[in-house]
Amino acid sequence: MCYGKCARCIGHSLAGLALLCIAANILLYFPNGETRYASENHLSRFVWFFSGIVGGGLLMLLPAFVFIGLEQDDCCGCCGHENCGKRCAMLSSVLASLIGIAGSGYCVIVAALGLAEGPLCLNSFGQWNYTFASTEGQYLLDTSTWSQCSEPRHVVEWNVSLFSILLALGGIEFILCLIQVINGVLGGICGYCCSRQQQYDC
Repeated sequence: MCYGKCARCIGHSLAGLALLCIAANILLYFPNGETRYASENHLSRFVWFFSGIVGGGLLMLLPAFVFIGLEQDDCCGCCGHENCGKRCAMLSSVLASLIGIAGSGYCVIVAALGLAEGPLCLNSFGQWNYTFASTEGQYLLDTSTWSQCSEPRHVVEWNVSLFSILLALGGIEFILCLIQVINGVLGGICGYCCSRQQQYDC
């Protein structure tokens, strides 16, 4: 097994997931495709935490590019020992993984809080508030209560769907970065490639 190829595969996966996180977060600003709620500040406060754009998105692109670039690194490294450079690169990828873990963790936490609190909406009394904040997330199991939000239309479905997507994507990113921590440590200790022939063919 070549640890560098594994890292590169994880990097490509993280890049795709990061773009999906950014897209999902951007959609949260436009319930039903309308822009006026963002300009009027009638969006959930957790939308403004940029969990998908920053946490699951931009912060995830850094480790993704590091992992993708690992396989192109020069095999000859320090002290005249072949494959030493690769070992150092694999160990340094662990630091990038930790950044990814922090970013994805932030994305997961904010998405979970956004789901638990529910959206900011106009209720039947004509007031803008967090109608489901006191339910401690129980509203997610009782869809009949979602009609309490009259505006934006279908905002509960919009928020639940997109925050759930961010929660899932952030969770997958977290797992992939955790896998790369293990992969990076093993690659740094055992060498970039377990096969001796692969080491000299790099």
